[in-house]
Amino acid sequence: MGIHWYPGHMYKATKAMIELLPQVDIIIELIDARIPYSSSNPVIAKIAKEKACIRIINKADLADPKITALWRKNINDTKCIKTLSCDLGTKEQIPQIMNLCCSLSVNKIGQPTVVLVVGIPNVGKSTLINALAGRRVASTGDEPAVTKGQQRVNLRNGIMLIDTPGILWGKVENESSSFRLAATGAIKNTVMTYEEVAIFAARYLLDNYPKYLKRRFIFSDMPLTESDLLDHIGIKRGCLGAGGRIDRERAATIFINELRSGAIGKISLETPELIDQESLHLKPSLTEITGALGVK
Repeated sequence: MGIHWYPGHMYKATKAMIELLPQVDIIIELIDARIPYSSSNPVIAKIAKEKACIRIINKADLADPKITALWRKNINDTKCIKTLSCDLGTKEQIPQIMNLCCSLSVNKIGQPTVVLVVGIPNVGKSTLINALAGRRVASTGDEPAVTKGQQRVNLRNGIMLIDTPGILWGKVENESSSFRLAATGAIKNTVMTYEEVAIFAARYLLDNYPKYLKRRFIFSDMPLTESDLLDHIGIKRGCLGAGGRIDRERAATIFINELRSGAIGKISLETPELIDQESLHLKPSLTEITGALGVK
């Protein structure tokens, strides 16, 4: 079940970004540290092969640091110019990002270096823009699709930033990536139910982070199934309806919100090894998507 969530403004934004590329000198792509593969837009990789690229692994404070280190090595082995992992909320690495932009700048007499900031919804693009500008120039929020159109920000230091809307591709072929995007909040909650997403995430956490679950939700005996986990959370958190019936959707909502906020722990939902295994069974094609946008 690949997700189809491609609002009209995303199609228009992708097309506008492609038309803008000849003017762009550097691309900054933000990806989510919890899902580096699933949050990296394959359309961007296809259309920006010849551009200098800085890949920022944001929300590293919410991810498993050991897994993030594996992803940094994996990504640095590709043609990406530079990869940084950070928490943009602290602004500690903003000077390093700025220095990277300056070091990759093209010497254009009388013209600023144009830096395009791209990424999926809710990954932190506007937060980065505001931090680099040193003031609030872009709207931020916890819901995806806050930024609706391109916005240019002149940093007055030879760099012109272009903020773009969060862009997903036309169809997320990998079913697991669909659920990971939903679990981290990149896809609006109306696309899947909380219970559907929670069942997927619960299975992964039971297999990979059982100690975190036990510490957060105080089990005497570890639940064996995803349903058992949600039922336990429902009882513990008072998600009960008439006759003491457990409200699974309420329990799932609590679980997903605590996963997203990091309350359960520093969790990564995919590893390079896992993605390699999944890739053996799935070879997504971008021909239909990029063809419709005029990309060869």
